[in-house]
Amino acid sequence: MRLPLCVCAALLAGCASQPAPPGAIVAAERLSATVVATRTTKAELLAAFGPTKSVRFDSGYEAWVYQMPAGGGRFSEFVVLIDPAGVVSKTRTRAPSAQ
Repeated sequence: MRLPLCVCAALLAGCASQPAPPGAIVAAERLSATVVATRTTKAELLAAFGPTKSVRFDSGYEAWVYQMPAGGGRFSEFVVLIDPAGVVSKTRTRAPSAQ
């Protein structure tokens, strides 16, 4: 179960320096108030925040990445792992890289 999230983080690491697609930048407070593991659905994420960067795995899991403003033009990443049933399985926050 941990492998998909690790693979996602590695695949999306190169995307961190590119501009975010529409809907991908969300305040940390909104994410923490809305996204609850084992309860929030993929449809609820789309309705609340719109589309974002994502990776779909052969297993049916998906990893979505939202960016949270961290000041100084930098962003933290909020990674959401969605199970094959379309429900958030787990989340992880990644601090902005030092530049």
